[in-house]
Amino acid sequence: MEGFLQNYGFLLVTLVQQALLALSLYFPFMAGQLSLASPGFYALGGYIAAIMATVDSCASLRNALGWTIFPLEWLVAALVSGILALIVGIPSLRLRGIYLALGTIAFVEILRVLFLNLDITGGAIGIFDIPQLFEERWSYILIFGPLLVVVLLFIHRLQHSRTGRAFKAIREDELAAGAMGINPTYYKVQAFVIGAVLAGIVGAMSAPLLNTWNARQGTFDASVSYLAYVLIGGSRSLWGPLLGAALLAALPELLRPLRDARLIMNGLVLVVASIYLPHGIVGALSRLWSFFSTPSAARGGE
Repeated sequence: MEGFLQNYGFLLVTLVQQALLALSLYFPFMAGQLSLASPGFYALGGYIAAIMATVDSCASLRNALGWTIFPLEWLVAALVSGILALIVGIPSLRLRGIYLALGTIAFVEILRVLFLNLDITGGAIGIFDIPQLFEERWSYILIFGPLLVVVLLFIHRLQHSRTGRAFKAIREDELAAGAMGINPTYYKVQAFVIGAVLAGIVGAMSAPLLNTWNARQGTFDASVSYLAYVLIGGSRSLWGPLLGAALLAALPELLRPLRDARLIMNGLVLVVASIYLPHGIVGALSRLWSFFSTPSAARGGE
């Protein structure tokens, strides 16, 4: 078991981390919003944790709190990400479709350029020698794993709550939802803020894991990757982002023996899945289950 964790522990942690980031994008999808802002909040959370862990002015606080400085970093990252998401979300979420996607991409790029030009963030070089919470990288599954369980339980409860039903109504038909007394802007901002808070927490947890943090952590490429996790896995189920993240994050490692050809195979999988699985892997599995669970006589009658 120890040998397995030594060899594949970091990959396992990465899969859980990417699943959490995919779920941060899934929250706006629940309300029918194509938001690509998660990498920006992920980078912001990582910078907050890195600054609190390395800046001299925080040395006395670190000495006083000891290891409990790490939960404090997560809390601060969650608060800052939530406040910024509220400020950005109120005006931007009045946009729809591709215009919202472009607006959130612009937000990610603004943050990236800002991080590149601030002294406190280390500029283009970034922040190095971030203190680690665990000596072994695979041990970070002890914080990412419980967070994933909590998020899944939260989504499950949310989907069966009044807020979750409002999200679904807005996703299906925003005009009809508004006619029924639902405030679309309020619920869309709420979904956006929840996703931003999750991304910020994951970023704050990831900074000690990676031991270094720079502006490359929050880029347009990351936005596309997280979007692919949700779309390939299935955007209508909470299991879709998990399955998409597990497949696409592990695929480069599984195809490593192919060397340079693995990039071609990775792209081929994305193209094939996009064409033949319009509802994602979970949608295809659901249709197969419905087909085989339906009695043959009933299928023949149809």
